[in-house]
Parts: sequence; C-alpha cells; structure tokens
Amino acid sequence: MPRRGRGGGGMAAEGDVELDDGAGGRAAEKPRKHDSGAADLERVTDYAEEKEIQSSNLETAMSVIGDRRSREQKAKQEREKELAKVTIKKEDLELIMTEMEISRAAAERSLREHMGNVVEALITLTN
Repeated sequence: MPRRGRGGGGMAAEGDVELDDGAGGRAAEKPRKHDSGAADLERVTDYAEEKEIQSSNLETAMSVIGDRRSREQKAKQEREKELAKVTIKKEDLELIMTEMEISRAAAERSLREHMGNVVEALITLTN
C-alpha cells in the first residue's frame, strides 16, 4: 500500500520537528549582535595613521637627550678631577682596607669622597 501524506490529524510524523515559541507560530527573532568589528578596526588604524611622529620632533627630542648626557658626563669628569686632587694618607687607606675588607680602589674612593677624613669614610662604609 502506498503511503499518503503525513500522519493523521496534525500530528508530526517521525523525524519532523515542531517549533513552539509561544508567539502563535512565529519563529523567535534572534537578538541582533554588534558586528561592526571591522568598522571599529578601521577607525583605530585611521587614527594611528593620522598621529605619525614628525621627524622634526624626533630630532629635537634626540638633541635634548644628547645635550643632557653630555652635561652629565662633563659633571662626572669634573667631580673625578676634584676627587683626584684630595690627598689621602697611606695609613688611612690601609686601615680602611684591613678593617672593612674592601679593595684598595673602594677604600681610596671612600677616603677621597670624604676629603681624607678616615672617620667619616668608615662611618659611611659601615652604614
């Protein structure tokens, strides 16, 4: 016997799926999603392109940094010259080296920074 139509009286046949959304037979609308990601990306890249660094600003910044470094280097050299002029006693140097167990260079530096005052140099080294 050939098969006729669907099963009787509005019942769904096997394999058919009925959707009941409670809205009288209409399928529920899907919520709209924000899919303008590509547009947002374009705005960001456009903004970045407009804000390029000008070469003159870069050159100015580099010259300021260079000037500052040269001034610091010059001040450091002058400080070293002043420290080299300070006279220190050999006995004080040996005392600091033996008592603090530090190198000759470190002991000499400390003495020179404190203008040859062995007590101040020792106090600074212990702190």
